[in-house]
Amino acid sequence: MPGNSSRKKRASVLAAAVFLSSAVGIGLSPSASAQAAPCAWRFMSNETVLNVAFPDANATYWVLPYALGPGDSIEVSGTYPYARYFSLNTYGTNFDTVDTLRDDMIVPDPGSANPFVDESARTLPPDQRTWHATLVPGAADHSRNEIQALPAGQNTPVGFLIIRVYVPDDAASPSGGVPLPEVTMRLGGATVPRQPCEQPFDPSADNGPVAQLAKAGFDRLISGAASGAFPGNAAETVFVNPASTSGLFPNGDNKYLGTALSYEPGRIAVVRGKAPLFPNTRAGVSAVDPAQQVRYWSLCQNDRVSPYPVVACAADFETALDDEGYYTYAVAAPEDLSSVADPTVTVLPWGDTSVEKKVLFLRYMLPSGAFYPQSIQASQASGADPATVMGPYYPRAVYCAAETFVAGGYEACFDEAAG
Repeated sequence: MPGNSSRKKRASVLAAAVFLSSAVGIGLSPSASAQAAPCAWRFMSNETVLNVAFPDANATYWVLPYALGPGDSIEVSGTYPYARYFSLNTYGTNFDTVDTLRDDMIVPDPGSANPFVDESARTLPPDQRTWHATLVPGAADHSRNEIQALPAGQNTPVGFLIIRVYVPDDAASPSGGVPLPEVTMRLGGATVPRQPCEQPFDPSADNGPVAQLAKAGFDRLISGAASGAFPGNAAETVFVNPASTSGLFPNGDNKYLGTALSYEPGRIAVVRGKAPLFPNTRAGVSAVDPAQQVRYWSLCQNDRVSPYPVVACAADFETALDDEGYYTYAVAAPEDLSSVADPTVTVLPWGDTSVEKKVLFLRYMLPSGAFYPQSIQASQASGADPATVMGPYYPRAVYCAAETFVAGGYEACFDEAAG
């Protein structure tokens, strides 16, 4: 009987293989896959479609599965989106990060400019914002816009490319006002162009046998990773560093603090902390604004049960602040807190109260050099207590009776918890 790590590895490969097979409708032969696959970006994930593995509600993720042999490559041709952030990330069969090519790392095509490097390029038309990148099986040269497609030592050629877009300027355009990148597969001596799919495949809406296998394998792997991400002995309402985000398609540009929550009628969770400065691109600020302390931050409520969906998020630009730059969140079910008169309070939905286990995540993306010492990233790099490292930016949370909060605000809740 195989050992634990061996079983996990086999389950990972099986899940990835089924996931890939469901995307292209056939087996794993690279050349055959290239010939039969009708389009690129076969999967899309957000808070409503394929809502798995704790996504952020202000981001959309598109997935390109592939099988890449020695000497093969995949060229991706796109346009910098009108958005806060985007990146290309590759993953192996364990759904852990292989390589990342972020927006400000991607060299533009001749005659184009990168708005994530050059602030003056923010309003350029799409035909002056183009780029090309190449997935290669081995070591990649980022200066040539190369991305490593497969992890060293992986026994199968299967991988996944995910493009992320956070906070598009136009909320109605998840891709940031530009088409998804075109893809050219150079596999087994064949060159096959693949246009973006008109309608991404949604396994959650498909009940066919292949889709069911894909869902089962994918769910099994995500469940195993997510169940190990949160320390089981952590006290509720105390934000701590997750044990690991491996296996959850992590984005290396983000780091997280999380706390467990559980529901009781009439009880809410109150979270208080100082908000880092961010570039409000929805208000016309450049993503490379030098005043920013982080590129993006958010607080998200999630179900801590498979498939680990997000319930709701309040991003930086959606969060109310007081005069001193502090946020106050009330995480509450509508039957417990129907409204709040205080304009400095942001209400975050509790979600389904029959789901016993919840996890609340604070997400920081790309802290500036000056802010880094007080960031989640610094806490995780040093292994130090995040409350000590982050100081006023550390999120402090308490349970509180809804009536106490309505009568006395966050002060009454924290005073009651301390008393």
